[in-house]
Amino acid sequence: MPKKTVSPEIAKKNRRPAVASFETSLRELEQIVTRLESGELPLEEALNEFERGIQLAKTSQQTLQQAEQRVKILLSDDVDKPLTPFVVEPE
Repeated sequence: MPKKTVSPEIAKKNRRPAVASFETSLRELEQIVTRLESGELPLEEALNEFERGIQLAKTSQQTLQQAEQRVKILLSDDVDKPLTPFVVEPE
């Protein structure tokens, strides 16, 4: 079966850092939404952008959930309970 070729422009866009800050991920997600809403992307590129957007949305949601958990721990009513470091559990 012949191997699919991807344009250098698409390949360059798909080479993104594995881990980015929440703010960076949010900016990238906003840019993806703008590009998708423009309706000007070819189907394959639109699908790649959509896939990246879903990944960013999931990662951002996890980051927000972790932050919320940390805040809940810090605002706990049990003043005698010692604070322990917040540990992110791997999926």
